[in-house]
Amino acid sequence: MAGTDRTKEAKLGGPTIVLVAPQLGENIGAVARAMLNFGLTDLRLVAPRDGWPNERAIAAASGARDVLERAQLYPNAAAAVADLQHLYATTARARDIIKPVMTPRHAASAIRTQYAAGKKIGILFGPERTGLENEDAVLAEAFVTVPINPAFASLNIAQAVLLVGYEWFLAGDTRPAVVLESERTEPATQTDLGHLFRHLEDELDAAGFLKPPEKRASMVQNLRAILTRANLMEQEVRTLRGVIKALVVGRRGRVKTGPA
Repeated sequence: MAGTDRTKEAKLGGPTIVLVAPQLGENIGAVARAMLNFGLTDLRLVAPRDGWPNERAIAAASGARDVLERAQLYPNAAAAVADLQHLYATTARARDIIKPVMTPRHAASAIRTQYAAGKKIGILFGPERTGLENEDAVLAEAFVTVPINPAFASLNIAQAVLLVGYEWFLAGDTRPAVVLESERTEPATQTDLGHLFRHLEDELDAAGFLKPPEKRASMVQNLRAILTRANLMEQEVRTLRGVIKALVVGRRGRVKTGPA
């Protein structure tokens, strides 16, 4: 999805992403792009197969070049995580190592708490084809496993980073669960709704719709319930009143110009 807006304030910070023995430069670039989508900027590379720096990584980063230029290179995983206080390892397979296994969502919640306390946190990702070796995975305090179709549990490294990054970002997102697309209008007031209700009901009475009289009250209540449930905005109320007016004017015009 396109939508980059350089005028907005960047939300940066978070856990360190550590790629152990990544293979293709293109994949490293895609990881950098996924990281920056969610404000992650600290990338560490452990013995990339095709060397570093890598022009193919830069081409695949799609605007996340800064992440690659700040990336640090290490000879092994132990050296890459030596200064970190909390470490998580991503894995798609069961291991003969007894450690907590968390989903990205639960891990993100724990990482948020640790990060808020000023701790340095890292997340390990293994090579594209084989994943982490046990000697690297054992460095972590917990494993992170993505819930996925067990018959096709194949994620490339950028997808895995994207999922973890998304959950990290979501765990710190304070926006309401439902966000209106437009900020140009406000929710309708009770006064706005009252005018709409009376406008609609007056015209329905005139059209003979709200009959018989003994059922009018319940019909009005149902109509008001439908419109209230829609959580209308000011502009939407104005539009609906315009629709009612247009229908009425159109009907009256036909009556006047119709055959005698």
